[in-house]
Amino acid sequence: MAGEPTIPPLDIFAPELFAGRAALVTGAGTGIGRQAALGFARYGADVVVAGRTVETLDAVAGEIHALGRRCLVVPTNIRDTSQVDALRDRVEEWGGVDFLVNNAGGQFPALPSEISDNGWRAVIDLNLNGTWNVTNRFMQAMCDRGYGSIVNVVHVFSFERGAPPFVHSGAARAGVVSMTRTLAPYLGYHGVTVNAFAPGTIGTAGMQDNEAGKLGYTEEGFAAQFERMGPMRRMGRADEMAAIILFLCSPAARFINGASLVADGGELRTNWLDFFERGRL
Repeated sequence: MAGEPTIPPLDIFAPELFAGRAALVTGAGTGIGRQAALGFARYGADVVVAGRTVETLDAVAGEIHALGRRCLVVPTNIRDTSQVDALRDRVEEWGGVDFLVNNAGGQFPALPSEISDNGWRAVIDLNLNGTWNVTNRFMQAMCDRGYGSIVNVVHVFSFERGAPPFVHSGAARAGVVSMTRTLAPYLGYHGVTVNAFAPGTIGTAGMQDNEAGKLGYTEEGFAAQFERMGPMRRMGRADEMAAIILFLCSPAARFINGASLVADGGELRTNWLDFFERGRL
């Protein structure tokens, strides 16, 4: 496929890059979160994996243990502040973390007129409030240690072109971008960077099941759309996104703070795919 990396993206880092460090990844059971968690472990970090599905978290933990690293599994709904409090307490007992990847989130495609009050609030609560819940409970300990990185995974729909199929998620994730920029000078003073990372359309099972499939696309049909209309003729890959997350937590990115890094293959610079019939509200 055109534009595919010639070297696996997660092969580029130095051995033991994160030795002696620890990372917390939310939404770690699948997709980008899973690849990021395994990437941290591969390069020497111990890892806390959080998410809502115990089975997928346990599977990732098994792979991390096989790499010789410690792994703590904490099932967590980030919308529930009591569960996030429990996550914080367990992580501190475990030894704390240097890196926080706020990857948990989600949305469903819908016309604006079809989003119920409950649907709106659920997506805002997950993507905006959930990211704040976790950040709020870990940033002080990271600042006290005087070192760390927070990566808030958002979406290319967070920016000036809006979010055609996801008005609720676009609004929430734009809030996360603003939160990131606002926190940067506060945390940076204490040696902690915080950045937003915005993938474009990534070919994961979650994207197919929760987004493309609900728009009526088969997996093959959606891939064909990107081959025909996408600027790089393909969707992104989860390992490509994980490599960028690792970079933002690496020594090479210590002076990147309050930034929004977009990895969408140029998707923002071209026409959107056809999401809904023109004229429908």
